[in-house]
Parts: sequence; structure tokens; C-alpha cells
Amino acid sequence: MGWWRISTDTLAASRFVVSALAETTACLISLANGTATHPGERPWLDAHLPAYRARLAGDPITALLVRSALRPRYLADFVTPTPTGETNPDFHEELARIRAWPDDRVQADLATALGGPVPQQLRRPGMTERLADLMEWIWTTAVRPDWNRRRRIVEADVVARTGQLGRDGWAATLDAMRPGMRWLGEGRLQVNPHDYPPRDISGKRLLFVPVTSDVGWVCWTTDRHAVIYPCSGVLAGQEPVPVPDALGTLLGPARARVLVLLDTPKSTTQLVALTGQGLGSVGRHLKVLLDARLIRRGRAGRSVLYDRTPAGEVLVGAQAR
Repeated sequence: MGWWRISTDTLAASRFVVSALAETTACLISLANGTATHPGERPWLDAHLPAYRARLAGDPITALLVRSALRPRYLADFVTPTPTGETNPDFHEELARIRAWPDDRVQADLATALGGPVPQQLRRPGMTERLADLMEWIWTTAVRPDWNRRRRIVEADVVARTGQLGRDGWAATLDAMRPGMRWLGEGRLQVNPHDYPPRDISGKRLLFVPVTSDVGWVCWTTDRHAVIYPCSGVLAGQEPVPVPDALGTLLGPARARVLVLLDTPKSTTQLVALTGQGLGSVGRHLKVLLDARLIRRGRAGRSVLYDRTPAGEVLVGAQAR
């Protein structure tokens, strides 16, 4: 298994960050695999997979590059540059780091990914330009039009993870973050199930980066390490929450949906991501539900979370029968 040794100070100083490039890379992986990673991704994949395949059919070298760089056990480093940790990084600034990747390192990355010789067609300069052009096309056509919603989901996941930290601590939060990752104790974090040499990252920056596809990877530079992980399924999925007709008639469909979603504690940001309603609308629904004593408000660290009261549970349960 691959594991990192992490000091208490490194873990305490770790940060959750948002990366448009990481989100686009996750989308590239989904498109390259051709399969939806969760039910909510299916409509998006159906909409964009034909154009992606047509683009690569017309560019066989880039198609070979993608197949060679995205391997089941290893993603070539130039595909997954480590996020800088900035609060709001610009996508094109992040993408520039791929374009600037040295050609000799690209060849080494490909050889590692393939576990052998690099195909002759890829032994030429400009491979990162090809990849960056593909990534920019995916961002422009398939991610940026939906980025506001995706960002809300990512930010809501950060709120959920920090809330879990306050309730359950680091070990439980890390264990639930992505398959193959778990806290081993004694300052050791298993990051994947593969047999890679351990890394001591004490004293370095540790970043956690959520993406909406059900994929993940780890990456690092000399001074920072990052874990890219999938958002929790309830946030990433796009399936609408079923609202009983009678409850919708009683409270109004939008307010009823908020009440139904509060079967577990959620923040305003999470509710905005899950309902697609504006922040002001969600806030008004929460106030009405609070005044009616159907929900309650509490804190988890810096986050304000809402969940149903016993009266709210009875109301939802009665209407669902």
C-alpha cells in the first residue's frame, strides 16, 4: 500500500481547496473511461462523450497520449499538477503549469505510466500542448457552463467534511474520504492500496481537493502534497430528492424539499447546492421552518448546520406514508 507519514502540525495546518483544473481533470478521466462514475453524472456524460470521442478520432496522437498517460494504477504527473493552494486559482493559470512541463519529464512520466517504452508517436516535443489544448476544450465546452453548480457542490462538500471533523475527528474523516485511503495510526495515512514507497511529508503543506466525479488521485511537489477526492454521493448526484405530494401542497414544493433534505445536518451552502435554489430563497425557507420548530440550528466548528426536530420527523414521516 502507499502511505504517507504526517506530523501533527502538518495535519493541523492542512487545507481544503477548490481547483477548476482538478475538476476538469476528473472530467477528462470520466470521458476517457466512457462510464459515469455515479448516476448523477450520466446525463452529462451522454451529452459530451460523443463530441469528445469525435475530437480524439480526428487526432490519433492526442488519443494515444491520453491512453498512455491515464493508466489504472498511475496517472502521469504532467496530467495532475499539484494545486498551489490558492483560494481562487484561475483555470488558465493552473493550465499554464501543464503547458510549461519540460519535455524530458513528460517522457519520463509516460515511461513510468506505461511501465515500459514510450510509443514512437509520442517521442516528440509538444505533448503537453496537446494535452492542455484538450483540457481547455473540455473546460470550455463541458465544465465551465456548469461550473457555478459544480463549485457549489464542491464548497458544500468542504463544509460537510469540516463538520465531520468537528464531530468525529481526523481518523474518521480521512477514512470516509475516498476508497483505499484510511488512517493507520502512529502518524501514517494510507493514500491508496498500491505498493508504493512511503513518503514523509512532515513539515510540508497538505491539501484536500474535492471533485464532483467519483475519481481521485494524489500528487505532490517538493513542498506540498494533495489528495484529490470525490464529493460525497448525496452532493455529487443530481437525482432530485423525492418530496411527498401532500407535503409539497402543505409547505410548498421548494420548502418541502429543504425539510426532506434535512434528515442529516446540512449547511445553507449544502442546501443551495442540493436544491439549486438561491441563497436568499433557502434562507427564507429555513427561517419559516425554524419558526415552525420543524428544524433546529446548531454549530460544527465554524459551520452552522440545520436538521429536523422530532416534530419535523413526524411531519415528513406522516406525509411519506
